[in-house]
Amino acid sequence: MSVIITVAPTGPIASKADSPHLPTQPEEIAEHVARAHAAGAAVAHLHFRDAQDRPTADLTIARRTMEAIAERCPILIQLSTGVGLTVPFEEREALVELAPQMATLNPCTMSFADGEFRNPPADVRRLAERMRELGVKPELEVYDTGHLDACLRLRDAGLLEGPLQFSIVLGVNGGMSATAENLMTMVRRLPQDAIWQVIAIGRANLELTAIGLALGGNCRAGLEDTLYLRKGELARDNSDLVERARRLATDLDRPVASVDEARVLLGLG
Repeated sequence: MSVIITVAPTGPIASKADSPHLPTQPEEIAEHVARAHAAGAAVAHLHFRDAQDRPTADLTIARRTMEAIAERCPILIQLSTGVGLTVPFEEREALVELAPQMATLNPCTMSFADGEFRNPPADVRRLAERMRELGVKPELEVYDTGHLDACLRLRDAGLLEGPLQFSIVLGVNGGMSATAENLMTMVRRLPQDAIWQVIAIGRANLELTAIGLALGGNCRAGLEDTLYLRKGELARDNSDLVERARRLATDLDRPVASVDEARVLLGLG
């Protein structure tokens, strides 16, 4: 089965002080995404930064970034409604009004490192309903086993339509640790027709990406998840990490999906 590679170029946490190669402004992000697409990525998972490089849900910045990407390549767009821990939910959810093909839906409030990632139940239900109205496919980010149960309750309430698309996030302080055992537990509990990928944060990124591919999942690569190509060596571009993921998939005899193939596999019409 073909592998959908998603590039996550920026994220809400790392800064240029952590890596000078991190893209933060619209044109930088667009250039990184275009190179990642050329390397094999079919989906771009996008976070945005303001002029001071702080996480933002500013619709003008988001729209400018999306347009700059569309000028360079036909990659599928997935907006993060997580944005950043300090950004109010009402600002975060407004991003779906830009009608991307996909956007994240985080089902639960949780501790996140030294902060709190707030996703109140009523707000999550409202966002799920609005995404359904707009035809924006939810990418369900689950950081713990109970998050999966919450997603299934949303499905049973008619707010989510299958096949459900999951990202299993491992390695965040406040969620599941990045272990093969935790990944296996989550994969076993997914609905049979689910589309899924593993997101392993930090040092476990390469190992768990490989395990996820071997189990039949898709994969995500990019500077949001790890700044390093290998121990002690910063990745100089998001395309470096996408190429690494592509090599893993190829070595496992799994072809990498084109944008058109990914659109079909994800049920985007």
